[in-house]
Amino acid sequence: QVQLVQSGGGSVQAGGSLRLSCLASAYDYTCMGWFRQAPGKEREKVASIYGSSTYLFDSVKGRFTVSQDNPMTVYLHMNSLKPNDTAMYYCAVGSLSRSLCSGAYSGPGFRFWGQGTQVTVSS
Repeated sequence: QVQLVQSGGGSVQAGGSLRLSCLASAYDYTCMGWFRQAPGKEREKVASIYGSSTYLFDSVKGRFTVSQDNPMTVYLHMNSLKPNDTAMYYCAVGSLSRSLCSGAYSGPGFRFWGQGTQVTVSS
């Protein structure tokens, strides 16, 4: 069992920056993913980290980055925020292959999820 505690988020104007944190209770996984879900929309994978490799997906590439102090403390840095970045953001972990971690996979292999944190970007 891995517990994930998220922090950060909040409200910001377009063009601003925020940092989300995800702290894991144990390192019993190979992949951490970052996801977001806006009201009425499907959940979207925005980033992932596998070992020291980070992956950013098209909608956030060039604006978001992922870093870690250690495998159990991971950050999602969000820059140049846009109103359509507004969503609830989640971190999740699972024992996945690099291929699944780095791709669009967002299925049940992500066994443990953080509580979510709201990001609101105003224009």
